[in-house]
Amino acid sequence: MPRVVWEPQPKQMAFMRRNEDEVFFGGAAGGGKSDAIVIEALRQVNVPNYRGLILRKTYKNLTELIDKSQFYYPQAFPKARYNGTMHEWRFPSGAKIRFGNVRSTTYKIDYQGMQYDYIGFDELTHFTWEEYSYICGRNRPSGPGTRCYVRATGNPGGIGHGWVKDRFVTRAAPLTRFTNELEVELPDGSRKKLTKTGCFVPSLVFDNKYLLDNDPNYLAQLASLPEAERNALLYGDWNSFSGQCFREFRDQPEHYKDRQWTHVIDPFPIPKHWQIIRSFDWGFHHPFSVGWWAVDELGIMYRIRELYGCVKGSPNTGVEWSDDRIAHEILRIESEDPNIAGHRILGVADPAIGLDRGDSGYGTAANMAREGVYFTKAFNSRILGKMQMHYRMAFNSHGIPMMYVFNTCVNFIRQIPALVYSEIDVEDIDTDQEDHIYDESRYALCTRMISAPIKPAEELRYSAPDDPLNMIKDKERTKFLSY
Repeated sequence: MPRVVWEPQPKQMAFMRRNEDEVFFGGAAGGGKSDAIVIEALRQVNVPNYRGLILRKTYKNLTELIDKSQFYYPQAFPKARYNGTMHEWRFPSGAKIRFGNVRSTTYKIDYQGMQYDYIGFDELTHFTWEEYSYICGRNRPSGPGTRCYVRATGNPGGIGHGWVKDRFVTRAAPLTRFTNELEVELPDGSRKKLTKTGCFVPSLVFDNKYLLDNDPNYLAQLASLPEAERNALLYGDWNSFSGQCFREFRDQPEHYKDRQWTHVIDPFPIPKHWQIIRSFDWGFHHPFSVGWWAVDELGIMYRIRELYGCVKGSPNTGVEWSDDRIAHEILRIESEDPNIAGHRILGVADPAIGLDRGDSGYGTAANMAREGVYFTKAFNSRILGKMQMHYRMAFNSHGIPMMYVFNTCVNFIRQIPALVYSEIDVEDIDTDQEDHIYDESRYALCTRMISAPIKPAEELRYSAPDDPLNMIKDKERTKFLSY
């Protein structure tokens, strides 16, 4: 009777049985994900031309996976040999499994021209979308008789948290196939529709009976973590994780109408006397972002509209619009949107578009000015801008913050909660992530800078003949400074 080297647990089996093009096995720590990604690579090693690739972000982290392979692979294939210089297993058939890392985006070109039938990413949330999509482009047949697919594992948090959550976790119900529809133009000019399938398989420590039996204290170890990290690593909560910058952000649909204890609200008609702030962060290869903010009598700011230049289905990839095309779209929105048309508009933008060098006649600011779209130089302190967002997100004792976001601004709602801190500048966000809406938003918030909320907040009585928001009459308010 053959000896069993490794036997999948039920959730690992559910992951390994999926036949989609891309499957993400993720959630809490300790779910047996790394074992599954290493064992899955063996599926086609009897095919001589099969090539597999297993990746971690850094080589230091990769050694754990190599150790797993050195435990399992020789038992299953005694004649398999490992080359420590190449970090590569060679099997009797001639098949190969390579272990690699991508310690920064520039190193993705190490895989240029390569082809792998199987690609496994361990801790996918440590990778950027650019790294993932580029390496997935190497997922092609190395010869006849193989099947090409991508598998990945990971926990909440990390620089890739936002795009992984969008692509897999919230795309469809767990264990449900979803389809990405694609279109390519053929040499004869015709267009062909294509599809790529995907699935999310959730993982919790409770799914790993072997771990809990061998280490009963592991559950207590996870339970003793700080709240955000505990929620992520014990319960697989994708809305709370270690390193999250704006963890105070709240999206509570049950409060969209009463506007209490939530930052996201239902849209409403903007009074004509409210000023509109238009903020802009330029981008070409990466997305550009335009946000429109309304300011009420109390200085509360409302993000009421956005224009985000990102390729659909490709996070952090710009649509590569020219300056004049962006300007024309801004003008169209400002003439057609009833919440913006007819308002006094102040435009602010990153000084780098030409505002800090004066009008040379060739920069983005000059190009847009020729089309009738004008900007002034934004206050561009990264830390002060970040603190303004924290100050405005703070709720007073009635559950009222100093900033709101219309629920139609889906890109803001997606991007801001996913931002993580930089490992280098620990007070700033990681600028390698998709942060364009954040940059543009802090430009807007810094036009009406406020002081830090006082706890307990000062109660100020406010009475107005016109209350378009139907808000309470007794409000805590924070004094704001004109920009």
